[in-house]
Amino acid sequence: MSTHLTASARGSRLMHVRAISFNSVPKAAFRAVRLPAYGIAAGGGALAYANYKVDEFKDMLGRGYGRLSERAKEAYGSMSEFGADAMDSARDGWEALSEQIDGIELPKLQTPEFLRNLFAGMKTDKADADGADADPSRAGSSGGGGGGPDPNGAPHLAGAAAVAASSLFGDDDTTDTADGTSKGSTEELMLLTRKLIEVRNILKEIDHESDQLTLPSIVVIGSQSSGKSSVLEAIVGHEFLPKGNNMVTRRPIELTLIHTPARPGRPTKDTVVEYAEFPGLGLGRITDFSHVQKTLYDLNMAVPATECVSDEPIELRIHSPHVPDLTLIDLPGYVQIASMDQPDELREKITKLCHKYIQEPNIILAVCAADVDLANSPALRASRQVDPLGLRTIGVVTKMDLVPPEVGAGILSNNKYPLALGYVGVVCKNNLGVFQSSKGHDSAGQGRMSSLVAKQESDYFNANREHFKAPARGRNAGVQPMTGTDTLRRRLMSVLEESMGSSLHGIANAVQLELEEASYQFKVQYNDRSITAESYVAETMDALKLRFKEFASNFGKPEVRALLKQALDEKVMDILAQMYWSDARTPELSQLADARKVSAEELDKYWAYKLDASSSALTKSGIGRLSTQLVVDSIRTQIEHLAQSEPFNHHPDAAERIVAFSTAILRDRFGLTADQVENCVKPFKYEVEVEPNEWEAGRVRSVQLVERELSMCEGAFNGIKKMLGGRRLKGAMEYVTHLEERERKRVQARIRAREASATSDLDEDDSNDPTRPDYNSALLIKAREALFLTERSKMLRTRLSTLQSKRCRSGPGAKAFCPETFLNVVADKLTYTAVMFINIELLSEFFYQFPREIDAKLVYEADKAELGRFARENPSVRRHLELQERKEKLELVMGKLGDLVKVYQEKNGGGAGARGGSRWSFF
Repeated sequence: MSTHLTASARGSRLMHVRAISFNSVPKAAFRAVRLPAYGIAAGGGALAYANYKVDEFKDMLGRGYGRLSERAKEAYGSMSEFGADAMDSARDGWEALSEQIDGIELPKLQTPEFLRNLFAGMKTDKADADGADADPSRAGSSGGGGGGPDPNGAPHLAGAAAVAASSLFGDDDTTDTADGTSKGSTEELMLLTRKLIEVRNILKEIDHESDQLTLPSIVVIGSQSSGKSSVLEAIVGHEFLPKGNNMVTRRPIELTLIHTPARPGRPTKDTVVEYAEFPGLGLGRITDFSHVQKTLYDLNMAVPATECVSDEPIELRIHSPHVPDLTLIDLPGYVQIASMDQPDELREKITKLCHKYIQEPNIILAVCAADVDLANSPALRASRQVDPLGLRTIGVVTKMDLVPPEVGAGILSNNKYPLALGYVGVVCKNNLGVFQSSKGHDSAGQGRMSSLVAKQESDYFNANREHFKAPARGRNAGVQPMTGTDTLRRRLMSVLEESMGSSLHGIANAVQLELEEASYQFKVQYNDRSITAESYVAETMDALKLRFKEFASNFGKPEVRALLKQALDEKVMDILAQMYWSDARTPELSQLADARKVSAEELDKYWAYKLDASSSALTKSGIGRLSTQLVVDSIRTQIEHLAQSEPFNHHPDAAERIVAFSTAILRDRFGLTADQVENCVKPFKYEVEVEPNEWEAGRVRSVQLVERELSMCEGAFNGIKKMLGGRRLKGAMEYVTHLEERERKRVQARIRAREASATSDLDEDDSNDPTRPDYNSALLIKAREALFLTERSKMLRTRLSTLQSKRCRSGPGAKAFCPETFLNVVADKLTYTAVMFINIELLSEFFYQFPREIDAKLVYEADKAELGRFARENPSVRRHLELQERKEKLELVMGKLGDLVKVYQEKNGGGAGARGGSRWSFF
């Protein structure tokens, strides 16, 4: 670096050599007078350095070698670096002055001998140092870890002399950069800013909309052609913002830069870990920044054209070892001229959106182009509306290479439109094609785009050092202009740290009040009982298993047998009603049962056919599928009830999954169970053997069933009678009986007339008969229903007396006279056989698999995020978790804020004891 500056200085000297004049003589004389002072300062510096080394040695003996040796090496490195630069400048100036004096032949102004010796020794030492850099073997013992003094001693004396000379003549070449940030405190500043950003992110999670719990962010505003995107990409070192011919930034982009230190002990290519992530999308880590660019483009283009812009932000985090810890908010660029694709409505919406974000306490980063007058900058006009004094506005002047250097330096002088935080000049992406074609990283591990931007800026500002490295004039006289992307990074870190620091006390008080309120509510509502999503899920699943266990214990063989027997009894009653109770000859069967001399063998084939048909209708009706379907429907009904009960009424997705996998288990077992049951009841389709005890039990049950049917018929008849009235119903029933009798006679007459080829007078309509009663159709329908119930009740009484007769009590031999008892016994046998195989093939397997499916489908397959979403579906649990998390986060923030407040107190008002140690030791 010093060699480059020396060459540049010599080039500058050759360009400005001119003939002697009356103005040059006094200047030369003044410089000659200053040179002995440099010598005196150099000697004093050397003496001060020697005393410093002695004191350092004494302190080392007192405090310990290891801790003090690190500080000594840092002090020596800083003095050597900047002292060497200062002495190089002094030597070059003296050589230029000597040549001018030699040219005008002034014998009195000779070079002092001690300065000649001093500079000669410096040249020798510099050559030796350059040779040692080129050949490490020449470095000797000075590069080791022993920390001992250099035998030559000349570089030490030169550094001390430079420091002394700088302090004597007010040289500005110190460790402070142009933006006022100490290079030595950059890492400490990054650590502090990172802690503040962590606090900001936690506060944002606690209360996204509250202004009281908000730390400031840096809001980037500017016109569409001001180079706003180029500045952000230069800071990040990658092209990641969306590009397009039209306006592609339609939503705010909340950009959080997170500095990730490189891992030591690894090759350079392994230490570079750069990735981006969208917290709201769950895309994971994205290492390809072109994919980040496409994702941002798609998210912005998702905003309908009718809305133009949206105030819903896009959260983006970039982790890299080449970025500082910053929080930036990129907003849509101001529209300066309305057009067809950018109407006035769009201008108003962008203005309102930007105005919302640039309110206090946010920091405004106003991006302006150097080739546009600052008075016409939309960013500065917008910032002055909310920040008239410019106390929280940083100006960034882009495209510095498009204006003459003296004009650019005048803009950065902060005189015409002053801002308290000043202006920073940058040159970003002048050669767009080079940057777009550059991918990967350079040998230093940095993005090639960042390296190219830094090189381009360095070349431009170094080529115009006389304008950008000289102190400004006017109201900001003596302040060096701030230039370069690196300076902008440090400036943003410093300003963000100061702005956040000034808000710490107010935020701490607000957080303390919120924490007290949250703690009180947590104590009152939940008695300080902490829960987790995992514990809630475990308790919920345990409760579900317990309810299912109760259902399984109450749904065994007896319950299944009763369920299936009830279904078969209903089927038996339907068969009897169809085959016997609707038959006009059934009373004849009752009369035969009362005749003692008539045996079952003496009955005609009609009644034997009736009995066989009834038995086949029952045994061949698909008992296997019927019984299995009945049990499956009962289980599904119970599972649906469990899935809809508390607390699963708050978890519709989980309830649906419970029903789904229970149905899957039942479906897998349905076919096998139905086939097994059907095979087992097949013998009953051909012959059924009935024991006397089985017959008597079946007779008793059949009597109960007939009595129940009779009771139902009488109840229905009484209901009709009560609704219509007894007399009216009786008249209607008589009229219906009359009509049916006339219809029967008419049919018989038609048959006779057809046989005799004649007509009958019965075909005449009696609607005009004046004696015809006035009954409406609804009443006649009820009357016909009452007649049916009356006849059915009469038939049931007849069959009930038959079942209670001695003939039916005699045993299985009377099955032809008592078909109700025989069918009831068959149904009972079918029930016992079906239940036995249903219990083995279906119930046992289902009761075993269902609890395990609960764990597999609802617990083990769910990750932490899914468990959290499940728990928050319950409103009461969600409120509990939210209040608990709010309290915990407030406690965490309060602890971090307490440490940060202490640091700021030590930094701004701490005593000597506080300044003696590291200000950031708590990190």
